Amino acid sequence: MKIIFATHNEGKVKEIKEIFAGLPVEVVSAEEAGIHEDPIEDGKTFEENAAKKVKFVAEKLKEKEWVLADDSGICIAALHGAPGVRSARWAGEGASGVQIAAYTLEKMKDVPEDKRSAYFQCAMVLLSPEGESFSFFGRVDGTITMEPHGEAHPKLPYDAIFIPKDQQKAFTELSPELKNLISHRGRAMQFVKEFLVQRGLAV
Repeated sequence: MKIIFATHNEGKVKEIKEIFAGLPVEVVSAEEAGIHEDPIEDGKTFEENAAKKVKFVAEKLKEKEWVLADDSGICIAALHGAPGVRSARWAGEGASGVQIAAYTLEKMKDVPEDKRSAYFQCAMVLLSPEGESFSFFGRVDGTITMEPHGEAHPKLPYDAIFIPKDQQKAFTELSPELKNLISHRGRAMQFVKEFLVQRGLAV
């Protein structure tokens, strides 16, 4: 089975391939499928943006394929749920991962340690070759650190400043196996895997 993953984010592609390891599924990024453009992500929810991505990629493919997209972000209580769906553009267009993390910490410089709760939310939309759509969700609660821990991937900027619940380390400091097990994207992906196996598509 082949799935086109509607992203140009190498960090996400790496995570998805690791999560799918062991299943007879070939994951191909949008870039590898010859699609270099991105849709306008102006949805009000993570699910709306994920749906826009799968539809955009599906329409540009020469042959009909399974297409998967995710939209995810971090919601911080002390910032009234921000940055939310604007997580990637929170510090301005073109900001680096280090800049986004620094901008977030600056916004929270006066927030005490016991008031820094946050959660990562992920919505995944899987589109069949026939145009049928399926949605899956994952969430992980945690806290925002006082300073960066380790070095985050350029496209996963919040990993350096987020410590998941029941852990003592930030996402950047966890092994890929543990992160994929407990992360918002990992949890949503588990639901996708279960769906594919139950449907007899990845056995």
